Amino acid sequence: MSATPPANRWLRVDAWRGLLRDRPIIPLVGLLVLLVVVIELADPGIVNPEWASVILRASVPLAILAGCQTLTMLTGGIDLSVAAVASMAGFVTATLVNSPGGVIEGIAVALVAAALAGLLNGIGVGVFRVHPLIMTLGMSFVVLGLANVWQLQMVQTGAGVPSSLRTLGTGTFLDVLPYSLVVFVPLMLLILLGLRRTGFGRLLYAIGDNPVAARLSGARAWQVLIALYVISALMAAIAGLLITGLTNTASVSLVDTSLLPAVAAAVIGGTSILGGRGGFGGTIVGALILTVLTALLTVLGLPEPTRQVLFGAIIVVVAAAYTRVTAES
Repeated sequence: MSATPPANRWLRVDAWRGLLRDRPIIPLVGLLVLLVVVIELADPGIVNPEWASVILRASVPLAILAGCQTLTMLTGGIDLSVAAVASMAGFVTATLVNSPGGVIEGIAVALVAAALAGLLNGIGVGVFRVHPLIMTLGMSFVVLGLANVWQLQMVQTGAGVPSSLRTLGTGTFLDVLPYSLVVFVPLMLLILLGLRRTGFGRLLYAIGDNPVAARLSGARAWQVLIALYVISALMAAIAGLLITGLTNTASVSLVDTSLLPAVAAAVIGGTSILGGRGGFGGTIVGALILTVLTALLTVLGLPEPTRQVLFGAIIVVVAAAYTRVTAES
């Protein structure tokens, strides 16, 4: 009697669920390639080195903002103040471009202000146990209000995006690789290695997975959360500077439209909104997917409200899918 050949494991639903749970970056890369193929079919000839450069330039600041969400989501939190902090950083730098210290002074002031906002977020979440959603949402309004006060004080001095930021945001090497990668690549490596190889990264996962066990093991969660939200705010400020240079615009609400896509990129990348699961690698691919998807919607002539509805639906559907898959495991 001949033995029955074993069935292909990839024909089973549980195999695909395991892949989605343990290696989400693999199906995400496949989805990214599929979207590129679709946009090429929708507009033949659009996919070329120049198009790839545009996609990369738009993806870099979005990936940094999504990285803020990834890090905070790992602890079971979220940071809704990143858009306000990013807008503030770009605007403050632009208003100080004519100061004695020039661009360096503007960037330094913006980073200090961002760190202060992150410090307050961390104290509120880590020390006073305010829910991260409430704390960061409230901080976003505080930052926006202070930025408006700053705008009224500095309106007569004139504001302009520094040429160095414009070069960093829009310039390319060999017409393909954006200069913004000079900032993004070291930051990416720092986050990836930090999450995998450092005690701080392991503490983020531990606090999100089981905060009680983390506390009993001796982890001081409040210190970790303070450092986390300061890092998130500084990353948001860096993203704001890049977006200011990319758009050649400085305003107190410049980055507001990027908040929802940043959350969506983190969720698509496999970061659990419940904490304890995820990584920055998947988030980067998620940012690329959303940028290509935005380009596809533009090619199809769909309006901005449609994009917002689609991103909201993506967050709900993907979060529900990941929650179910991880729960069944």
